[in-house]
Amino acid sequence: MASANRLELLQIAEAVAREKVIDKGIVLEAMEDAIQKAARSRYGLETEIRAEIHPKTGEIRLSRLMLVVDAVDNDNIEISLDDARKRNPAAQAGDYIADTLPPFDFGRIAAQSAKQVIVQKVRDAERDRQYQEYKDRIGDIVNGLVKRVEYGNVIVDLGRGEAIVRRDELLPREQFRPGDRVRAYVYDVRREPRGPQIFLSRTHPQFMAKLFAQEVPEIYDGVIEVKAVARDPGSRAKIAVISRDGSIDPVGACVGMRGSRVQAVVQELQGEKIDIIPWSTDNATFIVNALQPAEVVKVVLDEDTNKIEVVVPDDQLSLAIGRRGQNVRLASQLTGWDIDIMTEAEESERRQKEFQTRSQEFMAALDVDETLGQLLAAEGFVSVEEIAYVDISELASIEGFDDDTAQEIQNRALDYLARIEAEHDARRVELGVEDALREVPGVTTAMLVAFGEHDIKTVEDLAGCATDDLIGWIDRSGPEPRRESGALDGFDVSRDEAESMVMQARVKAGWIDEADLAAPEEEAVAADETAEAEPARV
Repeated sequence: MASANRLELLQIAEAVAREKVIDKGIVLEAMEDAIQKAARSRYGLETEIRAEIHPKTGEIRLSRLMLVVDAVDNDNIEISLDDARKRNPAAQAGDYIADTLPPFDFGRIAAQSAKQVIVQKVRDAERDRQYQEYKDRIGDIVNGLVKRVEYGNVIVDLGRGEAIVRRDELLPREQFRPGDRVRAYVYDVRREPRGPQIFLSRTHPQFMAKLFAQEVPEIYDGVIEVKAVARDPGSRAKIAVISRDGSIDPVGACVGMRGSRVQAVVQELQGEKIDIIPWSTDNATFIVNALQPAEVVKVVLDEDTNKIEVVVPDDQLSLAIGRRGQNVRLASQLTGWDIDIMTEAEESERRQKEFQTRSQEFMAALDVDETLGQLLAAEGFVSVEEIAYVDISELASIEGFDDDTAQEIQNRALDYLARIEAEHDARRVELGVEDALREVPGVTTAMLVAFGEHDIKTVEDLAGCATDDLIGWIDRSGPEPRRESGALDGFDVSRDEAESMVMQARVKAGWIDEADLAAPEEEAVAADETAEAEPARV
């Protein structure tokens, strides 16, 4: 050690730090640890050794730390208080006194051991640097060279790290060979024992959004915003964009002069066809846009179930659905709505069927002939309840009706509802549903029967339900969204109404107080007021 070239030591530290892109101080610290380990093997493993390398001169100073104690048990690591005070009059028991050690030459084994310590420390520092560098690049596009291909997974050299593009994150029929350049999206970085794992994707929807940001300056500058992306990787995609500047057409900006901008993205994605859609705050307009290039005649939205029925001309059905349902599936992913497509003929047939069903219902419930049943359905009445509780003047205004006829029809509707109510109540008792459930606001006798059939028989049972248990939910975990039924399927109950029933049941069961119901409403009002008071931030 005495003969070690101090300048050479610093040069080695600088070279390693530069090659591994880590701090020189970390390399010197690793060298100090290595020297300490080698010194312990010479002076005793229990000895507390400290090594210091001067960062400018490269001078190595070795010292042994001795613990100051009242009574010495091991003179290799301890020093008496009296002896310590001879060196430092202020020494106290529990302090350490440093003894300077002479320099020494490494033996072969000690040198090998020191090398392992340095290599491990530098490797750990390099891994930590890689993780710190790439964890903040999640959501970015990176470029690299294909290093090797293992079982279909592509290992990419990023220069300062190594990443992987798994087989399912590659475009279909895409082949890479060692040395090929690859561009991909960083979607995850994990710290693992064998080093940071950087996961790349070429199928992620945001990969396309980032490619457009590189090709379209207006997106990069924030003038145009990408609101949503849906992809069938390697085949077709839809991207929804909106402009914050009324003078700039977002679709035209993304397409570029003669399609130059969109073609650059298409080429990177191996010919994937891209539909650029203008985004709209109006759901119906946005969904119509998303179904392009198909024409849409009419849309009917059901915001409670997030479902929409779209009517298209007969000759546009196959275009709207797309090959293997691709167009409607991508439109559904883009908008977040379940889209049901039908032709004008199918919609007309369904409307006719609904008219016939309603007419039959009125005929059976009110004991009237077919002409009268159809007349009531044609006037827009959709249920017996509506006829029972509508203002009598509305019934009397129907052509061919007088006041006596209108009153008779309404009385029959009321009698029918009373009869159905009695039947429901008898069924409710038969199912064992307690009377107290009837007192929960919003709950009807028909609902009590439905509760009983779903094993909700007490106020506590209802209080323990989630809103989805009552109105159902959409399971999107599989390849196709699937609706799971709720206890109140078939009832015209919104999510807010179902949630109110559950909360009122919890109050009635004593789980919460009325004040607890008011608190969230006050917070919501306060949040709305704050949102109105503050300017929108873009």
